[in-house]
Amino acid sequence: MFVLEDQIRKNINALKPYASARDEYSGEADVFLDANENPFPNGMNRYPDPHQRSLRRVIADLKGTKPEQIFTGNGSDEVIDLLIRVFCNPGKDNMIILPPTYGMYAVSAAVNEVEVREAQLTPSFQPDVEATLATSDENSRLLFICSPNNPSGNLMDRSAVIRLIEGFGGIVVVDEAYIDFCPGASTINLLADYPNLFIIQTLSKAWGMAGVRLGIGIGDPKLIRILDNIKPPYNISLLNANVAIKRLNNPGKMHDQVQLLLNERGYLECELRKLKLTRVVYHSDTNFLLVKMNKANEIFRFLTGQKIVVRNRSNAILCENCLRITVGTPDENRKLISALRPIDNIDE
Repeated sequence: MFVLEDQIRKNINALKPYASARDEYSGEADVFLDANENPFPNGMNRYPDPHQRSLRRVIADLKGTKPEQIFTGNGSDEVIDLLIRVFCNPGKDNMIILPPTYGMYAVSAAVNEVEVREAQLTPSFQPDVEATLATSDENSRLLFICSPNNPSGNLMDRSAVIRLIEGFGGIVVVDEAYIDFCPGASTINLLADYPNLFIIQTLSKAWGMAGVRLGIGIGDPKLIRILDNIKPPYNISLLNANVAIKRLNNPGKMHDQVQLLLNERGYLECELRKLKLTRVVYHSDTNFLLVKMNKANEIFRFLTGQKIVVRNRSNAILCENCLRITVGTPDENRKLISALRPIDNIDE
């Protein structure tokens, strides 16, 4: 039987969390003299709610969960870092990633002196379940699955993800940063059956709030409380929380933009496939395309010279000669295609 408390580092379980002034009193009052704030009102002179209760309620309503299942971080990167600190003893424990994948998993592990083990995706960018489970041992605490995957853009096979959740002895983290581009594909509905599942989402992609830096963790309320215990007291500013709440209360705008981006993704996929320099346009469930091209390094440099910036992923496993191209506005996408057409005779 999976017991969450048995997975958490002993010092984290025993930690007495810092109690901020807003933790000790969060009700209504006429005079606040508890937090050493500047008393003169300007809309920002008071500390924000350290647990972002209003924001978490809005997110929970959108995700079909309870507020106590929601954690909010300073971007998904903070959520990743906190999970590693909760579960992995430095110099002893390890975590597993499935390359090619998001680079910050390994960076956060290195910062925390945690070994990273790799179980490479198959050539179709899907998990090799048996190889992944064989990579783990008694000190494997976290398994990160990016779905839809970055940089390949595809959803991970749901049955494979479930087999990994059932077979892995630690916490399985499914990073769903791009899930809003494929509604209905989230693993949120698996949370009730799998206490070792934790989901990360973000407001940076479909919601258009990359500059706000707001990541979302969804999981067991007991784990959410642990994350709250170790995070910085005021990790989400009042400004950022208010901007997020306003945007989240208008989901129609997000859905309209997502539909436009999906339509534009279809345009880019079609036009890129017409070019002789294109070898493969991989299937995407996201707002970007991974494209294998002849002489990708040269094309990348050429586009940069045209003041068009894409991401060169040629050094990543399984991504030789691949560029990752974000779907832009209709005008931006047409500028990209127009820039590529004159060099379409590039040799292999």
